Amino acid sequence: MKWPRDLGLKMRMWLTILLLGIVYLIFIGILLALNFPTTVVLPLIFLMVFIQYFFSDRLVLWSTRAKVVTEEEYPELHAMVSELATEAGIPKPRVAIVHTPVPNAFATGRSPSHAVIAVTDSITRLLSKDELKAVIAHELSHVKNRDVLTMTIASFVSMLAFMVMRYALFFGIGGDRRENAPILVAWLVSIIVWIASMILINALSRYREYAADRGSAIITQQPRSLITALQKISGRMDYVPPEKRQEVEGANAFFIIPALSGSTLMELFSTHPPLEKRVAALEQIEQDQPWI
Repeated sequence: MKWPRDLGLKMRMWLTILLLGIVYLIFIGILLALNFPTTVVLPLIFLMVFIQYFFSDRLVLWSTRAKVVTEEEYPELHAMVSELATEAGIPKPRVAIVHTPVPNAFATGRSPSHAVIAVTDSITRLLSKDELKAVIAHELSHVKNRDVLTMTIASFVSMLAFMVMRYALFFGIGGDRRENAPILVAWLVSIIVWIASMILINALSRYREYAADRGSAIITQQPRSLITALQKISGRMDYVPPEKRQEVEGANAFFIIPALSGSTLMELFSTHPPLEKRVAALEQIEQDQPWI
């Protein structure tokens, strides 16, 4: 099986990383403008980078209350993940379960050798075996494409930029306007960067969903199974109580179908492509059959 070379995804990932670097520089500049000592700022930034890189998977699992399970606990699920990981040409990830009525799945981890595939217990009951395999293959494609870490860090830094934008003025202004000028400039720049980062991150998120859908079709050679799985998950989501969907809102950008979508008024600010566009793309893949 030849994995498609996706230059579009790679370019978007590098652009997002570049923007993250800009956000970090702005964050450092604002802290220094607020008279934080360099001996505090630099170790703080180093600590944040360290935590993001080495503990991003644990933070995502913690936020969703996902529990890593053993092969003895879920032998069929482990066997399915192992088989599909072999087809994808990556090491078998750890497997986690989330106990929630929200039918969904996600991948996390800084690299293919440190990845976790998580599924909710409700999705294992909702989908057929072939549909569940298609969903897991979609998540393995995220791991194969190495877009998981980029999205994890991007989501964190976007939140950081928002916090800077929200609180810099509150904590930094008072007294001489000339003294406040650097803080005002930094605050305005942080607004621009936050908006730009949200647009770029969401564009990357939407594109990576298309790429993972293609990967699932190639791994399983059954794009129709992913189509019906996406339709089932989306259809069931409306019947899940809003408070249950809010409990897993923190992983919304990582899910195969967003648990909460009411806040996205325009596709530009959406983390996922519209379902009908994903189905149309998969139907085209089914027609073209790129694995032949």
